[in-house]
Formats: sequence, C-alpha cells, structure tokens
Amino acid sequence: MLPRDRRVTDARDFRDISRRGRRASSRTVVVHLSTLAGGGLPRAGFVVGKAVGNSVVRHRVVRRLRHQTGPLLASLPEGTSVVVRALPAAGSATSQDLAVDLRSCLADATRSRR
Repeated sequence: MLPRDRRVTDARDFRDISRRGRRASSRTVVVHLSTLAGGGLPRAGFVVGKAVGNSVVRHRVVRRLRHQTGPLLASLPEGTSVVVRALPAAGSATSQDLAVDLRSCLADATRSRR
C-alpha cells in the first residue's frame, strides 16, 4: 500500500496530470507523468475502468500495479506525479507482464520529459 502522501486522490489532480503530462503506453497500461511546480514527494494514482473486468479483476490489477509502482517512485524526481491507467489487456496479464510494461512506460515517459 502506498502511504497517503504518495497517492494522487483528487479528481482535479488526475485530470491535470493526464492532460498535461507526458504519456507512454504499452499493451496493458498507459502512464501519464507530470512534474508540477512546488516539489513534494513523487505521487501515483491508478485508473482501472470496467473494461478491464469485474470488481475482483479490477482490484487485483490495482493491487499489482500499486505493488510494482511503490519502489519505482523512489527513483523519480521531487514534484513528479504519475497516473497509471490500466487497459483491458491488464485484466488477463500476469504480474510480470504488468511490471515489465509499467517499467518500460515509466522509462519512456521520463526520457521524453528531459
């Protein structure tokens, strides 16, 4: 579980990060990365729609993504916010597939930011 200060929870923040942030996508996830003025600890939020599966599947995907994202936040610069949106293929993907796609997308988004 991510600590409260490491989570994106406000709908306005989700919208701003998704609209203004750099985007990278794969078969299972889309990562939006934004650096906001004001610094602060890196934060992450997750969007998993009904197209991914039923409630059990969606929550399993969120738990897997959260588990993979936690350690990756430490490598991001201060003031960075990340929104991870799961695509329908994430419902049937393994934890390893999600981890590879998440790392790849996060690397692409940070690389294109610089």
